[in-house]
Amino acid sequence: MDLRDTVEEGAFRAELRAWLDANLPEERRGWRGGEQRFGDDFGRAWSRKLYEAGYAGLTWPVEYGGAGSPYSFQAIFYEEMARAQAPAHVGVIGLGMAGPTIMAHGSDEQKQAHLSKILSAEEIWCQGFSEPDAGSDLAAARTRAERRGDVYVVNGQKVWSSFAHIADFCILVTLSDPDAPRYKGLTYLVVDMHSPGVEVRPLRQITGEAEFNEIFFTDVEVPVSNRLGDEGDGWQVAMTTLLHERGTLGFALTAALDVGVGRLVETAREHVNGDAGVRERIAAEWIEMQALRYTNYRSLGAYQRTGVPGPEGSAIKLRWSEQNQRLTKLGRELLGPEGILDDGWWHYQQLRSRGNTIEAGSSEVLRNIVAERVLGLPRSR
Repeated sequence: MDLRDTVEEGAFRAELRAWLDANLPEERRGWRGGEQRFGDDFGRAWSRKLYEAGYAGLTWPVEYGGAGSPYSFQAIFYEEMARAQAPAHVGVIGLGMAGPTIMAHGSDEQKQAHLSKILSAEEIWCQGFSEPDAGSDLAAARTRAERRGDVYVVNGQKVWSSFAHIADFCILVTLSDPDAPRYKGLTYLVVDMHSPGVEVRPLRQITGEAEFNEIFFTDVEVPVSNRLGDEGDGWQVAMTTLLHERGTLGFALTAALDVGVGRLVETAREHVNGDAGVRERIAAEWIEMQALRYTNYRSLGAYQRTGVPGPEGSAIKLRWSEQNQRLTKLGRELLGPEGILDDGWWHYQQLRSRGNTIEAGSSEVLRNIVAERVLGLPRSR
């Protein structure tokens, strides 16, 4: 494929770059994430500005409030946001997971109620998939949804839920039929996080911040009208969510990695200029990043042809997460004793990177997906 921008893509890139230069305050560049991302009012205001400028939901159909743009525009958006070191839309789970799932499986009433509010950041969403006793094994979920007339009564616990402490709604996978065969007894619900019986407990990380959460459900009543798909079809609906989670994620990750490699080069020039061993280590990371970039393009080509994200996104996320841990470790090493300062950028990034191999699918689960769905190897169980 031709990796150069088309005329239309080039015009979009130039327009977006100019908009970011004009609208993103200098002091907000280089947002490192964490509590800045979750607890600062600027995040929601910036997200609203992205929406009003037409940059939220670029690939969503126009009928749902999106721009109806090609997937390549979404990739360009991620690249330019990373180049400008701009904060992401605060509703990443709504945009990348809940929204596409509602479009694919939701009723007209559900689409009308939620999609435009996801784009504008009026509604923040979280994901209730992982559980303490099941980890990333979604089919082993034990959070129970018992049908009682027009409601499901939900009891159980979810963990590693980003945004749960500020979320308005949760996409929740539940066990509705404990006697059904594996994969057949799950039901997918939309839960109002302000409902009685919902309790959120933030999890403190080694960065000192609390981005992830536990969610406890105690006799939470969820209207049957909040179900996505049919009862017992939760596994199929959840696969839609997970495919979209990683569908174009690779471009965002690789673009951020590109910025990190550039910063690593500058750090090396300032602190260990001329060291051949360091040059080789940086070169290896640059080569790895380029391999990820071209894998992204192959994945994008398939996405554009089929309209369905493929399993390649799992491989990209796996390699990125492990590379980002190496990259941030090297950056901190180059600074010597200065690298462990509490307010140091590399120090923070190294600590935060420890979660990369857990969030959005642990490395162990992603390796199984790559083995089975990309390489065609037999199932591990």
